[in-house]
Amino acid sequence: MSDFSDHILLEHPRRRKSAFRPAALFLAPLAAILLQVYLPLFFSYSVYLEFPLLVTVYFSLMRRQPIGGIFIGAAVGLGQDSLSHQPLGMFGIVKTLVGYFAASVSLRFDVENLGVRFILGYFFFFFHQFFYWVLSRALLGQRIDFDLRVTMLAGLANAVLGVPLFLLLDKLKEDAS
Repeated sequence: MSDFSDHILLEHPRRRKSAFRPAALFLAPLAAILLQVYLPLFFSYSVYLEFPLLVTVYFSLMRRQPIGGIFIGAAVGLGQDSLSHQPLGMFGIVKTLVGYFAASVSLRFDVENLGVRFILGYFFFFFHQFFYWVLSRALLGQRIDFDLRVTMLAGLANAVLGVPLFLLLDKLKEDAS
């Protein structure tokens, strides 16, 4: 490639990583974890919504750094583990994988596009559920079911929720002035 085309690829505004206020990086995942814990107490169907996963996917996509995605996923996953009744580390491991792969995907695709965000929200929900199922069977020896139909419908619900949530989280970006 020529110097001119390299410059265009590197300086493309949609390829730059996003910066967030430090408080946003802490408060948004905390709010998502608290919603995940307390919302099902009032609305039984919200058990299918995975707010911490969506926040992990969003911040990993926007930061565009696989190593940063690992840390985001681990922090959110371990925070979720600490407030859930699941074995400690299961969500941490799975969300670490999600954070890494989401950040890696963001290096190749235009993640500002709403259609791409919808597809990635659906894909990473399925990815999350599948790897949670695999780890539960492999590490803990639990015989939990993986209901493909329920997972696909819950993935669709999470993808639909993810698009407006991502737009809301876009407002937390720091100004580039």
